[in-house]
Amino acid sequence: MEEKVKILAFVGAGAVLGSAATLAISKLLYNPLPINNQSVGNGYISEAVKLNELPGSKCNGMATSNPLTDEVVSEQLTRNIQFFGLEAQQKVTASYVVVIGLGGVGSHAASMLLRSGVGRLLLVDFDQVSVSSLNRHAVATREDVGTSKALCLKKHFQSIFPECHIHAKVMLYDSSSEEEILSGHPDFVLDCIDNIDTKVALLAACVRRGLKVLSATGAGARADPTRIRVADLRESTNDPLSRSVRHRLRKDHGIDGGIPVVFSLEKPKAKLLPFKGPSGEEENPSDYQIVPGFRVRIIPVLGTIPAIFGQVMASYVVTQLAGLPVQMEPVVNFDMDHYEILHQRLIEHEELLYGTAMQVEVDVEEVMYIAKELWHGRSARDLSIKDVGRAMWRSINELMLVRWDKTRPASVSNLILLRFKEADEHESRSLEDIKEEEPDFFVRVTTVLKRAELEFGF
Repeated sequence: MEEKVKILAFVGAGAVLGSAATLAISKLLYNPLPINNQSVGNGYISEAVKLNELPGSKCNGMATSNPLTDEVVSEQLTRNIQFFGLEAQQKVTASYVVVIGLGGVGSHAASMLLRSGVGRLLLVDFDQVSVSSLNRHAVATREDVGTSKALCLKKHFQSIFPECHIHAKVMLYDSSSEEEILSGHPDFVLDCIDNIDTKVALLAACVRRGLKVLSATGAGARADPTRIRVADLRESTNDPLSRSVRHRLRKDHGIDGGIPVVFSLEKPKAKLLPFKGPSGEEENPSDYQIVPGFRVRIIPVLGTIPAIFGQVMASYVVTQLAGLPVQMEPVVNFDMDHYEILHQRLIEHEELLYGTAMQVEVDVEEVMYIAKELWHGRSARDLSIKDVGRAMWRSINELMLVRWDKTRPASVSNLILLRFKEADEHESRSLEDIKEEEPDFFVRVTTVLKRAELEFGF
């Protein structure tokens, strides 16, 4: 009996203590303790903050109250303030960032921008949350399925950092919406779009308007987070999306780099899955496009990789806004001298044969793609794969790039790698002759060039 009494006494005491702790926490939440220099470390929160005397900051050209004067906000951003310093964090909090594309990459980027204290966000996406997107979306739940991604993020964000001015636009970025989306002098634009046409149009518009922009390339079909990099668009490798974007920007807009991108050095582990219609049979995906030019086929995605892409983007932007210089790890391209030789050899051959090199539409990086990815460093007539890696360059002195179809420019989808003697023979024949006399070779080459055409979005 005595033991039972003791046990009941202990249980009762625990309940009382638990209730008291809950009550204390509730009071703390609704009546936060004053923040002093010691609570955040190194004296970053000054007397000016506690006395609400900091000058109003500028956000999108309009004077706004400084959220950091609020004790709860200051406590929420304590670690950022400790990291950047108060003045630098004020710059972040006074900033305006536009995020376009709110899927696996964009939702995570926007989420961390919010949690880092960015004072104003414009969230843009025309698409809705689907069940299959829950493996990579930053905040969406099953209850959000069927709602627009932009409004979904806004709803969740308002409970995380309600002091942020969040605008959500359910719309597609194009030339007609450019002014509505990019006006207002944003401090940064994040391009998280996976459609080539829209991506190219957005990047070109940002360059034309003088806006800082950071672009995400392909995050799908990758698994190695250690190979994600930030570099100039000219330096991105092993990424079909950035190759196509780079080509289109140079060809259609005369833009040759100068745009930072997040990309992976890892070669994609999978390709787009075949599209199956309601019947279960493979069909033409373009017949089911809701928006012309947008992908209907699915690419396999490991949810962690687009999330890391988004986190990298947010980190890059926040440090830029705070004025903290971060030196990104350089991207090293091995054996570039070999590709430069092939490129120069192509120019000299064009000048000799056609009197000009004006129709050479490839740069050294695209020559690398042609030689390495399309022809594996050997002649298009060589079916063997015995030479790989550095060994494949042993025959560099007898290889050159020539047009497949002499009536078309020397572009990515019209160049083949041949030995010198093979090149001379090729130049003396027509495609009709090759098709008739060597049908297998003709089909094999046209299939490879078709792949390049698809990857570059011709």
